[in-house]
Amino acid sequence: NENAISKNTPPVNPQITPGVSRVDPTFIYYMVAGLLVFLGLAGVVLPALPGMPLLFAGLLLAAWADGFQRVGWVMLTVLGALTLLSFLVDFLATVVGAKRVGASRKALWGSVLGSVAGLFFMPIGLFVGPFVGALAGEYWHGRQLQQATKVGFGTWLGIVLGTAAKLGLALAMVGLFAAAWLF
Repeated sequence: NENAISKNTPPVNPQITPGVSRVDPTFIYYMVAGLLVFLGLAGVVLPALPGMPLLFAGLLLAAWADGFQRVGWVMLTVLGALTLLSFLVDFLATVVGAKRVGASRKALWGSVLGSVAGLFFMPIGLFVGPFVGALAGEYWHGRQLQQATKVGFGTWLGIVLGTAAKLGLALAMVGLFAAAWLF
């Protein structure tokens, strides 16, 4: 009887291929969130990656994947504010360090270019690149080698202190997120 067969057979869903199991997309969201957090933490010290925005995006994605059950909008607002604060810290540390020793605009641009060039000579290039770039920019500006070296060191020190402050902010963000997730 044809009606008996149709009553006992489950309906066919054309969107599901028989024999193929479906992966829970939440797992994929958490994997991508973890990757973004990892890249974000790496980007705090690597100048080529936008570390803090990647970190925030990873934490936001993890909260979203959970339906904001464990980490809500108040905590995400705090994490967003810390991300914005990191931009200010980064800018101020570099500019204050450079200006304190009388750096020119060419020295600042040199430190940026030196940071990028330093990526090709990891890990030492990360530390030497900004110094050499600032020194070269200041020397090109017409300063004596002694003053250019002083400017290079001051700019480099500002970048290092800014990176340390950003790393502290990044670890605080991860800690706050973990505390909100667990408690």
